[in-house]
Amino acid sequence: MLHAFREESALEEDTALKIACGLGSGMGRKQEVCGAVTGGILVLGMRHGRGSRDERSATEMTYAKARELMDFFAGRHGSCICRQLLNGCDLSTEAGQKQFKDGDLLNKVCTLCVQTVAEFLDLQQNR
Repeated sequence: MLHAFREESALEEDTALKIACGLGSGMGRKQEVCGAVTGGILVLGMRHGRGSRDERSATEMTYAKARELMDFFAGRHGSCICRQLLNGCDLSTEAGQKQFKDGDLLNKVCTLCVQTVAEFLDLQQNR
C-alpha cells in the first residue's frame, strides 16, 4: 500500500518497499493484522500524521482515520486478522505456505484485501 501511494509525498520507491517490507502475511508471517491494512495505516500517517512540528490533533485525526479504515475493512471481510481472513491457513509452516499457493489464496483473498484498502484510501483522498 505504501508503495502504491508513495508519490503523494515523494517517497522513494526503494524506501517505501523497505519500510513496509515486514508487514506482509500479517506482519512477518505472524498472521496478525492484515498487511494491506497496516500498509494503509502507514499511508494515512503519511497523509495526516503528526510530524515534529505538528499539533497533537494530527495524532488524534490519524488514529480516527486508522479506526475508520479498520472498520471499513472488517465490514467487507469480517476481520482485519490475517489468519482469520485465510481461514486458518498457517503461513509460518511449509505446509501452510503450500496450501496458500495451491489454493490460490493470494488472488482469492489477499488481492481483494488490497483492493479494499486502496478503495478506502482513494475515497479518503477525495473527501
